[in-house]
Amino acid sequence: MKFQVTIVGHGAEALEFLNDSDNSFFILFNENAPEELAEISVLHTISAVYKEPAPGDTMKIGDKEFKITAVGVEAPYTLRELGHCTVNFGGGEEAALPGCIMLKGSEKVTVEDLQAGTEISIY
Repeated sequence: MKFQVTIVGHGAEALEFLNDSDNSFFILFNENAPEELAEISVLHTISAVYKEPAPGDTMKIGDKEFKITAVGVEAPYTLRELGHCTVNFGGGEEAALPGCIMLKGSEKVTVEDLQAGTEISIY
């Protein structure tokens, strides 16, 4: 296991980005995120990053699994220091932004998948 956290809640605007058909994503942040960032973030328990995520790894969100296709240059640092990254479901071999982790999978993440108590892990 490289990283494992439990969602504790989300900001009022955090799940709006899931509905973008061209670029579905959510922003992940430690539960102690500043208020202005917490409003747009899925908040989770604080945890260590035991090993940096890499293409070919799996991210599991609840019961759904996704293959990591790219990791932005800033994502390992921000994930380790702030529990922060943008989780983007667009796939692709290049990260959309420096702080993105790109995922590909056959299932869609829904609002119900990102509720308090859901575990997110990378392995």
